[in-house]
Amino acid sequence: MRGSVETPTSRRTEEQVLMGGHMTNDAIGLRDVTRRYDSGRTHVTALDEVSLAFPRGTFTAVMGPSGSGKSTLLQCAAGLDRPTSGSVTVGGTELTGLSETKLTLLRREHIGFVFQAFNLLPSLTAEQNVALPLRLAGRRPKKAQVREVLAQVGLGDRARHRPTEMSGGQQQRVALARALITRPEVLFGDEPTGALDSQTSHEVLTLLRGMVDRDGQTIVMVTHDPVAASYADRVVFLVDGRVNGELIGACAEDIAARMTKLEAVPC
Repeated sequence: MRGSVETPTSRRTEEQVLMGGHMTNDAIGLRDVTRRYDSGRTHVTALDEVSLAFPRGTFTAVMGPSGSGKSTLLQCAAGLDRPTSGSVTVGGTELTGLSETKLTLLRREHIGFVFQAFNLLPSLTAEQNVALPLRLAGRRPKKAQVREVLAQVGLGDRARHRPTEMSGGQQQRVALARALITRPEVLFGDEPTGALDSQTSHEVLTLLRGMVDRDGQTIVMVTHDPVAASYADRVVFLVDGRVNGELIGACAEDIAARMTKLEAVPC
């Protein structure tokens, strides 16, 4: 998909400035990232000096017990939340010093999001929902571009259908297409199959896996499901805001066994 869509010269120039004019092998890099939340006398350290790299063209699952910092990690890595200390780099650009305007532009152009809730506008068709990020960015979407990304997720024949006329799995595919329309550097998923049955979940995860293998897409997915995590190249585990090891190319049974051990560790 990346090579088949025309990109205006002005946009390339803007991106090169924003991205610092250089590229790295890592799509996302976190270095000594700490995120604390203070509320009166309450102090919570959601992330504690986390250092992680997410290489381009890889699929990473993030797992851990409840309250381990998974969602905070995703939010900091995606530029949705600023760390208390440490640095986050997206495609070679350090996020720490960016203004809110530049940070918003970076997220809009280089990062895609898919959540458990599909968050589709019910009054819009599939193609209108997919085109929405481009319209919000002040760009006029080309119908061919929208149809292409819908075809990529297997919905080329459902472009004019509204969400109520589609199954849950089809709605999540529309949400995927919407996230991919800007050709993001990284696709973040926060429990993207959490609301789907096992068969539909398998179809969506197979689609994500294919995007990595076929298109070189970088995916970071937070999940609680060992089966979902087994589609990833590696699984990173968090406990109490710290990285607690990882598994490479693991099956669902091994991932589940690791999670059981982590959840059994006394506080």
